[in-house]
Amino acid sequence: MARRAELIAIGRRLFADTSYDALSMDDIARQARVAKGLIYYYFRSKRGYYLAIIEDSVADLVTFAAGGLELPAVDRVHRTIDSYLRYAEHHQAAYRTIVSGGVGFDAEVHAIRDGVREAIVATIAKGAYGRTAIAPLARMGLLAWVCSVEGATLDWIDRPELSRDTMRDLLVKTLGGTLRAIEELDPAHPAPAPARRDD
Repeated sequence: MARRAELIAIGRRLFADTSYDALSMDDIARQARVAKGLIYYYFRSKRGYYLAIIEDSVADLVTFAAGGLELPAVDRVHRTIDSYLRYAEHHQAAYRTIVSGGVGFDAEVHAIRDGVREAIVATIAKGAYGRTAIAPLARMGLLAWVCSVEGATLDWIDRPELSRDTMRDLLVKTLGGTLRAIEELDPAHPAPAPARRDD
């Protein structure tokens, strides 16, 4: 498995600099300094290799964003957003691939991206409401917020005119607005009381 993980790490670097269509399996094998058959052994095809790279990136993103379960609810939401931005900032190519859906319209890549969205919605719901099972209106409100965060984060990593701290604080405040709107439309999902932050 160490060899497979090494090939994924190499692939993440290669696809960060070169488009999917521009890289042949021969190119990948040459740059990875391995026999092409080894890549086929682990991934069966170039597409399988690419999907494995995306899935690995997604696992990292979700792990980054979903930590801090020992923290109070509001602090956990704050940390989730900060971790999400930190991941996007330090893994820009992987982040773009995850949220942009990869190569063209690809149902499998889109399914992976949708899984990330649902994981982030669940993390925010757990922090805001203490549970992941929420009503459709609350889920849609949080999903709309997550989708807006994706677009804003893509712009931010291309034009980092705001510090990560400022970006995080802006997104926390817009989440607060989303949570208040959800509460107004569905009182069964009250917005958590804002916590004072000293940092």
